[in-house]
Amino acid sequence: MVSKTANGGESRTGENIAYIRQMLGELRMVAENEGAEMLCYLIEMAYVEAGDLQMGRRSLSIHHRNGNKPTRMPV
Repeated sequence: MVSKTANGGESRTGENIAYIRQMLGELRMVAENEGAEMLCYLIEMAYVEAGDLQMGRRSLSIHHRNGNKPTRMPV
């Protein structure tokens, strides 16, 4: 899935979602090995969401289409 940006260029949205989904799968295995059940559940929900985005069952958020950035958690 490749989407157009507002200025006509192409973004790597599909590739990015696929990468995120792959990383979530790996993180879930790590969390499962550590016995972190709640973390496994939350990661699994994000994994399912990424799969839905990949398959076109859900669209990207309205913030993405409007170019608005969601607020970020401090790291």
